[in-house]
Amino acid sequence: MLKTKVVTGPETRFSYANVWEPKPSLNGGKPKYSVSLIIKKSDTKTINAINAAIQAAYEEGETKLKGNAKVAPALEGIRTPLRDGDTDRPGDAAYAGCYFINANSDTAPGIVDAQCNQIIDRSECYSGVYGRASINFYAYNTNGNKGIAAGLNNLQVLKKGESLGGKSSAESDFAEFVTDTTEDSFLD
Repeated sequence: MLKTKVVTGPETRFSYANVWEPKPSLNGGKPKYSVSLIIKKSDTKTINAINAAIQAAYEEGETKLKGNAKVAPALEGIRTPLRDGDTDRPGDAAYAGCYFINANSDTAPGIVDAQCNQIIDRSECYSGVYGRASINFYAYNTNGNKGIAAGLNNLQVLKKGESLGGKSSAESDFAEFVTDTTEDSFLD
């Protein structure tokens, strides 16, 4: 496996999941597929793998990061994709006690279930599900902005979670109105 590639742990939560259709970028660039990967701080195996991959991407990309300068800026002095949810998203319960990474790609990610069967039903992969993500880290130097970014490869959905999109399910909206179907209905 590449030194810059990581497969996250199975408790990674997907948020802002634009994985079915590319979303236009903020600066008017090419539309991209993207997802915010929420990783519990207690998942030290994944966090350590991410930090090692960021370091590897820095080392592989030193020439790019250097640009016209004599030396590349220190890794600590450039933007990296691993962010602290407690600091960067205060008040958002989904990010509390977690790190997160925003990963994107020009091409659609492969999306599979626990048995590696392709998922084609869009309702199976949404903001709030848990699973694994395959991501790749790389250096960039664009218009004076230097850093390490995360590319989105593939996703594996392992379990459902409460939707983070703010939209409720039909089941939860109407649960209190469930009626006994043994009685005569007004539709009869």
